[in-house]
Amino acid sequence: MVDLRCACERGRWLFNSCPSTSRKSQRLRADTHIFHDAAQEGLMVQIQSAVGGETGPILTTSFHLHPLYPTEPPRISVSSPSLSRGQCLAIRQKLVEQARVLVPEPMVHQLVQYLQCVDLSEVLRRNEEGEVGPSRSAEEEQRWAAVLMLDHIRSLKRYVRLLERWTQQLQLTVRLLQGPRILLLLLGSRTSVKEFQHLLKTSKVDVDSAGKKCKERMMTVLIERRCSWTHGSSPSSFEERRYQSKAQASQIFQELQLDQVYQQIEDVLCD
Repeated sequence: MVDLRCACERGRWLFNSCPSTSRKSQRLRADTHIFHDAAQEGLMVQIQSAVGGETGPILTTSFHLHPLYPTEPPRISVSSPSLSRGQCLAIRQKLVEQARVLVPEPMVHQLVQYLQCVDLSEVLRRNEEGEVGPSRSAEEEQRWAAVLMLDHIRSLKRYVRLLERWTQQLQLTVRLLQGPRILLLLLGSRTSVKEFQHLLKTSKVDVDSAGKKCKERMMTVLIERRCSWTHGSSPSSFEERRYQSKAQASQIFQELQLDQVYQQIEDVLCD
């Protein structure tokens, strides 16, 4: 159903470049990682390539392929160390629009070719000048915080492995707090925080009492809100933290400049 193996050779893909006035065909190289996990219920393809040709900025694009792919388009996330968050969102929107056109044909190869070939200078220029418009991009650019409460974790190693993967792919800051209550603290763009929650609810992240893989069905959202968080320069980090008292939990929130968020969920914690 997913036509990726034919294009993959030792972890790398080679894509044809765009047609040009020259009859000579060029080849562009893209670093590719393919994750296949039952918990993901599909494939996660992460590709690093240049935008708009070999001299363009390097972009990391993640495609989460639904089991019904290509009937269902992939979920797409985009990041780059040399582009702003707004510019990445503008490129992602272009890919989403292109994916809708390509359904129901296999499209990952075409989407990467599109990135390598299309002239995105106008998109990037407009974004730098603040002309992106008031659509979803403005909302997605907002910094967002969410605190989730989990009932239990049976397979900690499996759970943490998936949380770490999603943290990196979605470029979030995530803290797993284990104590009287199990909490997940999420920080990042609103879109990425929402996507993380979606993955947590729809993926087989844990095991049940019989040892079978299962989804997270007892997760509670304690709070979601906009925040002015500006923690450090790294857009992605995951840590496991333990606490035994409200004071210790409060300290973890203070480290991330989220005192007000803690005050709103303090009552659910037990000393």
